[in-house]
Amino acid sequence: MAGKQLDDGIVSGRLNTKALDENFSDLHPLLDNHEALVASDRCYFCYDAPCVTACPTDIDIPMFIRQISTGNTIGAAKTIFDQNILGGMCARVCPTETLCEQACVRELAEGKPVKIGQLQRFATDEAMDQGKQFYERAKESGKKIAVVGSGPAGLACAHRLAMHGHSVTVFETRKKAGGLNEYGIAAYKTVDDFAKKEVNYIASIGGIEFVHGKKFGSDIALKGLKSEFDAVFLGIGLSSVNDLNLSEKDPEGLDDAVDFIAKLRQAKNKTKLPIGRKVVVIGGGMTAVDCAVQAKLLGAEEVTICYRRGQDQMNASLFEQDLAAAKGVTIRHWLQPVKIKSSKGKVTGIHFEYTQLQSGKLVRTGKKLKLEADQIFSAIGQKLTESDIGSDKNIKLSGGRIMIDDEGKTSQKGVWAGGDCTDRGEDLTVTAVAQGRDAAESIHRSLSSGKAK
Repeated sequence: MAGKQLDDGIVSGRLNTKALDENFSDLHPLLDNHEALVASDRCYFCYDAPCVTACPTDIDIPMFIRQISTGNTIGAAKTIFDQNILGGMCARVCPTETLCEQACVRELAEGKPVKIGQLQRFATDEAMDQGKQFYERAKESGKKIAVVGSGPAGLACAHRLAMHGHSVTVFETRKKAGGLNEYGIAAYKTVDDFAKKEVNYIASIGGIEFVHGKKFGSDIALKGLKSEFDAVFLGIGLSSVNDLNLSEKDPEGLDDAVDFIAKLRQAKNKTKLPIGRKVVVIGGGMTAVDCAVQAKLLGAEEVTICYRRGQDQMNASLFEQDLAAAKGVTIRHWLQPVKIKSSKGKVTGIHFEYTQLQSGKLVRTGKKLKLEADQIFSAIGQKLTESDIGSDKNIKLSGGRIMIDDEGKTSQKGVWAGGDCTDRGEDLTVTAVAQGRDAAESIHRSLSSGKAK
């Protein structure tokens, strides 16, 4: 389908609705009953299983797989939700190939692990589809907790606190709850509006109120929250994007990968989304891969990921790199962007300089490369800024992120934090869930002992 040619060379509607629906179909379709039984039968049900140790949320993986193998799918879901209330999303987006499945004994012995992630989805989807709830709120405690941010860390924290009988108010900047689960993950990984369904499932326990349109640091401040609530949890994520700093004024066609992914996730009609003919993505992480793959799926003819280090240093897993290659994305390594080329204020290409390691330090070689491009996406990481924290100077930072201890406590008494905004964040949904859950337990202990403030 011929698209509408825009002034900047970027095209909307390269592909028709049918093609886009096929391109953005479920990356890992749900296992049917027979497939789940076959997959579960491969598990050795190891004692002291290495897959459990590799799971940041400590799910009893052999237990839930055994439950599936015996036909107790709902029981398997409870085993998962006991440790990870966002088990459905984690089953879809976790890099299981570098976590539980990499540690699987079958992987070590045969190079083919048990399909832990897909089995986890099989169980959790069944429970959610049935509206099966496993938890009731404890007796109302009379305590109020503010949770800032409705991403994985905030949702996990809110649910566990509500389960203990506390009243939770979740403050969220955007119109929808879910954080990166709603706005920051490739559309083909979370089809059928799953992020919203999961938020509703979590909130159905009761005792959780969502307040939207409130940005921490401007609309709400820590001092006010501390005076109104018995405890505060910060799960604010990383809202600012690192700059390429390659030009005084960014030309048209130089875009942020995070914003692109968010727009695509919220788009009701993907044929309306403009995409370049020749796209270059700068970065080596999951965001870079998600951006590049989706650019290709939207109809870009050439998509190239350029990363300044080697393949082994890419944060994106080998599975994700292979997925990108399978979708037609070219990945090039040892390239440092040095200059963006433009004409009449619009992107026309980008210059790189080859890099190499010398004594463990990345250095430029002096050799240059130019790639033509009508659209360039920056995916070089996100950061926390002073405006994200607000005027409160009592929150100590480390490496530009909020310092926390093993329980999620910050330097400010009565304030906990978790997820990507902390110095212990790993930019993983499952790690954020674990930190939110554990912080909730710490908050509960502090409130019960009267030592929260």
